Amino acid sequence: MPSAASDGPVVVTGGAGAIGHVLVGSLVEGGRPVRVIDNLSSGRREALRALEGRGATLRVADLLAPEAWRSELRGASEVWHLAANPDIRKGTADPRTDLEQGTMATFQVLEAARQADVPRIFFASSSVVYGRPSLFPTPEEYGPLLPESLYGASKLASEALLTAYSACYGLTVYLYRFANIIGPGMTHGVLYDFDQKLRRDPARLEVLGDGRQAKSYLRTEACVEAMRFVAAHAAQPVNLYNLGTEDQVSVKELAERMVAAHGGTARIEYTGGERGWPGDVPKQLLSIAKLRALGWSASVTSGEAVDRTIRELVGRRA
Repeated sequence: MPSAASDGPVVVTGGAGAIGHVLVGSLVEGGRPVRVIDNLSSGRREALRALEGRGATLRVADLLAPEAWRSELRGASEVWHLAANPDIRKGTADPRTDLEQGTMATFQVLEAARQADVPRIFFASSSVVYGRPSLFPTPEEYGPLLPESLYGASKLASEALLTAYSACYGLTVYLYRFANIIGPGMTHGVLYDFDQKLRRDPARLEVLGDGRQAKSYLRTEACVEAMRFVAAHAAQPVNLYNLGTEDQVSVKELAERMVAAHGGTARIEYTGGERGWPGDVPKQLLSIAKLRALGWSASVTSGEAVDRTIRELVGRRA
């Protein structure tokens, strides 16, 4: 049974990423010493610059080479495992990506945590584990889970490893199934792609699919707030929670709002088809009834989160 002190340092994998650095900042502000492990493949060192020296340290290492970072888990009270390939399309182009950076990396983290007697593991999963559900809003109990992307398959396999380690070794695990998480630090995703396309060609915006895809969106800081709330208020051996909002925004609306923010002159061209690329889930709306019953709900809607993020993305250009 893990026995590390509950007030020991916190380890965050992927802590230089878009969600990770916000989590690290929140933990540091709360007085927790944080050890970040990140290979900087998508994370940015400068995202942590202001936190280093205030309680956060960074170990640049690949999770597939545990001898380079295993020592960071000594005396740790918990591990927040956020590191993964963040781009579904990248994993489709190279099928080993999600197997290695997702499933195998998760195994290495769990094994290192077991050996270091770390008692709690928090895992960033995704709504894509549901595949294309027939029930909306989709609750945590929905099944069977049939993901349609290699990214989703990796997240589901990682969830299975976490629950097995909980049962076999006494770890307390938290599985967070995210809706679309958006914010200023993003390096991929539909809003980021639209902004980049309009920077390259202000007269035209290509939209993958027919524009009728619709999903919910949660701000990065709200995601971190929800994760930490669940961590403080749930303590079952396995704690599974959807994190999202209760409304959707269509891709057509996203495109129109981004074009308006870029001056409103670009023509929008749709490639057609019900989804944007292989593995894309056209419709997503998570049930957050379980999270709300615990005592937390998002303070802004998907639409408000989208509008704020668009302003930030376009404002970076200025």
